[in-house]
Amino acid sequence: AGGSTDVLARAIAKVAPKYFDVPLVVVNKAGGGAIPGRDYVVQSKPDGYTLLFGYGSGEDLVVPHQRPLPFDTFKALLPVCRISQHSVVLAVPADSQFKTLKDLVTWAKSRPYVTAAVSTKGAAVDIAFQLFAKEAGFKLTTIPMSGGSDAVTALTGHQVDFGGGHPSEVLPHIKAGRLRPLAVAFAERDPAVDVPTFKEQGYDVVTAGSVKGIAVPKGTPRAIIDFLADKFHQITRDPEFISMMKDLGQPILFMGPDEYAGFLKKGFEQYGDLLKELKIDTK
Repeated sequence: AGGSTDVLARAIAKVAPKYFDVPLVVVNKAGGGAIPGRDYVVQSKPDGYTLLFGYGSGEDLVVPHQRPLPFDTFKALLPVCRISQHSVVLAVPADSQFKTLKDLVTWAKSRPYVTAAVSTKGAAVDIAFQLFAKEAGFKLTTIPMSGGSDAVTALTGHQVDFGGGHPSEVLPHIKAGRLRPLAVAFAERDPAVDVPTFKEQGYDVVTAGSVKGIAVPKGTPRAIIDFLADKFHQITRDPEFISMMKDLGQPILFMGPDEYAGFLKKGFEQYGDLLKELKIDTK
């Protein structure tokens, strides 16, 4: 509850009565690294009435590379649509000596190693930061915390040299003047954060980030999937929903079921390659 997936689901649920004849009820299945919640949907009747929100997050694109799951993410679940995609934002405290990414790299190269706070070892933020260090040529030690909010707290408290997270986690601190964003790990600039990409600044750091899509259990008829995708597409074009998403720092980047399936496959393969390339071991 209160995480980026939850607030997205509740934003959709608020607008949903305009487009659905039945209420959309948000049910939080907390704990277990979000796997029990996924398993709950996997075991549900494939009738279109039980949906998984947050499909495409690290639990789907990263975790299957790291440990066995009680289900096959890409066989047990079928994509309905993508609603949003969260970049990874690198930031420093607002009073930091680093005004630009170049400043940070120049300093980092002069040190034996530098530190960065991350929400979880081997997750999207950790992978992006380690890829940045490799591309820029300095030694990085990432410090896993108990979640995104704790990682940001460590950063604002000057306990690490840099850090960050997804826009919904860092934007309140950026707006409050506590953090300064330096780069985002997207192919193009993130509409939620006004800062250049790593790529623009000379570092090939582009990842899928954390994706927020919707899925249903396997066996759900295609007609139901198409019906749901159309309804959610209408919601993403609703002015009230657009306004809420802007406030949440979550860009609306809709994809239908087929396009989203291809995107997920590509993101899954990319994260698998990066885990091997960066030698990230989470066991």
